[in-house]
Amino acid sequence: MSDEDLDPDAVASALLASIGVLVRRVRQVPVEGGLTMPERAALAQLDRSGPTTSSALARDAQITAQAMGATLSALRTRGLVERRPDPEDGRRVVLTVTDEGRQALRNKRNARAELIGRALTGGTFTPAELKQLAAAAPLLERLAQKI
Repeated sequence: MSDEDLDPDAVASALLASIGVLVRRVRQVPVEGGLTMPERAALAQLDRSGPTTSSALARDAQITAQAMGATLSALRTRGLVERRPDPEDGRRVVLTVTDEGRQALRNKRNARAELIGRALTGGTFTPAELKQLAAAAPLLERLAQKI
């Protein structure tokens, strides 16, 4: 395929379709004691953002405060999230991920990485194809950051 044949709309459609299939497949991986999708999403978001409020998490996730509150309550019950006084405003409470919460995220990420690693081995992909996939990873991350 020549550079003139690369239509950005066609590339976008192909990426959405293939990444969508990959993400759906990987999300189906069961992890012992695993997190529900809303729990994993909230925990990962809190881990990325650092200490923050439930309402800020709900706003970022574009869900209701009540839905986020229920998810965070379940995470607190399991010891994956804790509440602390806001160091800047003692009247507010911020949520933080506990060490156990970070481990739960690592377990899920490791299980997913192992799944993909197994799919990449065994001659399914040539060394040249593995090199292409490795080169595509930072490009996909940069694309995600531009959206």
